[in-house]
Order: sequence, then C-alpha cells, then structure tokens
Amino acid sequence: MSFCSKILVPMMALIGLGTATAGSPAGRITSVVRTNARTGKLVRAVVVTPPADAGNSNEAESARHDLRSIVQETASRHDVDPLLVDSVIQAESGYNALAVSSKGAEGLMQLIPATARRFGVKNTFDPRENVEGGVRYLKFLKDAFKDERLALAAYNAGERAVVKYGWIPPYRETRDYVRKVGKRYSEARKVSAAAPSVSQPSVAAPEQPQYRPIEQFVDAEGRLHIRTR
Repeated sequence: MSFCSKILVPMMALIGLGTATAGSPAGRITSVVRTNARTGKLVRAVVVTPPADAGNSNEAESARHDLRSIVQETASRHDVDPLLVDSVIQAESGYNALAVSSKGAEGLMQLIPATARRFGVKNTFDPRENVEGGVRYLKFLKDAFKDERLALAAYNAGERAVVKYGWIPPYRETRDYVRKVGKRYSEARKVSAAAPSVSQPSVAAPEQPQYRPIEQFVDAEGRLHIRTR
C-alpha cells in the first residue's frame, strides 16, 4: 500500500463514520464530519434531532415547562430579564438541551467550552448548569457594554470583536443575530405588557366588634363604680 493510500483510507473511514446516527431518549444524535472551507481541516459536528412525537407527549410539555421555570428563576436571581434570556435561547438552540453547533457550542445557551469553564459550568448539557452559565455571561456583557445590542453582539461574536469595532461587528451572522434576538425580545415585551395583570382579590377588613360605652363614678363613700350604659 502506498503512502497516499495509507493516509486516504483512514480519512475515508473517518468521513464514513461521520454520518452515523444513534438513538437517544432526547432524539436522534447525528455525527457529521465536514471540511472547514477556510482552514481545510476536518470538523466534526453533532446534531440532535428531537423525536417526531416529542411535541405531542406530556413528557415533552412537562420538560419545556421545567426549562422555562429554570430560565425564570435563574434570570430573576441575576437581575436579567427572563424574556431576554428566553429570546436568546430560542435563537441559540430552540430549547434543545443537547444541541451542539458546528463550532462546538453546546446546550440550551450554546456555550463554547472556554466560556463554560470561565463561568464554572462543568456539564453544558445539564439545563440548570447551562442556563446558570449563560445568564451569568449575559449579565456580565450587559454590565460591561451598557447596551443590550452590544451585549447580544458580544454573546455571538465575542467581547474582543465588539471592543475592536466599538460597535456591532460587521459580520453578517452577528448582525442578523442581534436583529433576530432583538425583534423576538421586543415582541415578547409587548405581549407581556399587554397581558392583563392578575389583580389580588380585595379582602374586606374584619368587622370590628361594637362595645357599649363605659361610664364610671365615685359614690359618697369614695368607692369607684364602673358600668356600661
């Protein structure tokens, strides 16, 4: 076997294995190997496809409710609008806790390994850990740039890119991302503001008991007498 053949055979085997699929309780996991157009290197991506009946099952509905409860609690604790976090998750993963991008971002809020480590996330596929790390990162960006649009741009393209350009970087992906998340967030806020507020039922004050007036007097012998009228 020639030297070239020794190289090509393992590569072809690798590419062949790249389209393998495996079953998962959360759906179908597909591993795909592609060639990076810029570097020419092979890049492995993992795609998770939810099962066809997931949207109709009680378990899936309950899971979505649990995820939104995690978002609500975590965002409120870090003083970040839950509607903003929800909009980011919708754009990043569509609430797929097992999502993996071609760039290696993982989980609900699509944390890259470096960001996950930076914010103490050990398991990016654990929804609570992932949201905790993602919300803390979003909070950091909001505080750093003092502008939600720049925070979103940094979440997508990285802080250095925003600092370098002093505004939203001129990357089509980043500008589309900021526009998409911003639109979703704006619409969510309008819906929330238009929703009727749940007023607390008025509670009548307890009726005060009526007491007969009291009068007192001292008789001729100096004794005190107290009686009701």
